[in-house]
Amino acid sequence: MLTKRIIPCLDVKDGRTVKGVNFVDLRDAGDPVELAWQYSRQGADELVFLDITATHERRKTTVELVKAVARQVNIPFTIGGGINELGDADVLLHSGADKISINSAAVRNPMLIDQLAKAFGIQFVVVAVDTRHVVGKNYVHLNGGRLKTEIETADWIKEAESRGAGEILLTSMDHDGTKNGFDCEFLKEINDSLSIPLIASGGAGNKQHFVDVFQQSNVDAALAASVFHYGEILIPDLKDMLRKQGISVR
Repeated sequence: MLTKRIIPCLDVKDGRTVKGVNFVDLRDAGDPVELAWQYSRQGADELVFLDITATHERRKTTVELVKAVARQVNIPFTIGGGINELGDADVLLHSGADKISINSAAVRNPMLIDQLAKAFGIQFVVVAVDTRHVVGKNYVHLNGGRLKTEIETADWIKEAESRGAGEILLTSMDHDGTKNGFDCEFLKEINDSLSIPLIASGGAGNKQHFVDVFQQSNVDAALAASVFHYGEILIPDLKDMLRKQGISVR
């Protein structure tokens, strides 16, 4: 059985890590470089950095932050936010990022997935999807969750896979920051339809929630933010509990 990955996520705004509930009411959670170093020491399997206002503010992700993080960590890290073309990704990968994450730009220009996969290889391309349940269906949302589309989430994820996405990072906006658990039912539905890894995001509140998402939806990785940032869950403790539940972790 493949080992499951635990991935802290650092949402970065104005050079600081922030965290909110349902994508709003953001509060400070610390220095991203310092947090990255701590998570690397704790045994996180990977890190994800999302410059959460880059697309909304029509600017690029901070290259200096990527370089600073690369100097501090010895685990893979993914960076996303404001990546609209091959050149953006090239700069970030050469600055030390291991993978790049695209979200709104991919929906607006699906060929970007094809181009990135061809230029760098599918293992470098993570397609992030923000989804919200609206009147019985799940729809893709853009610009940090601010803009609803008419695209159904499951359809878009299948298209992203077909175009060369190496992984899908799926965030449930309804569950995000609530600490009430992951959207295991929908994650299972999506995971069963995919042949590439799925990262679950949105809703982690305690260690049992990680057990639930791995056992109920069989996703490849689980991502969380505030429970790690504020020390509510320590990664070594979480991995110990997962092992005791028969879930294979590194």
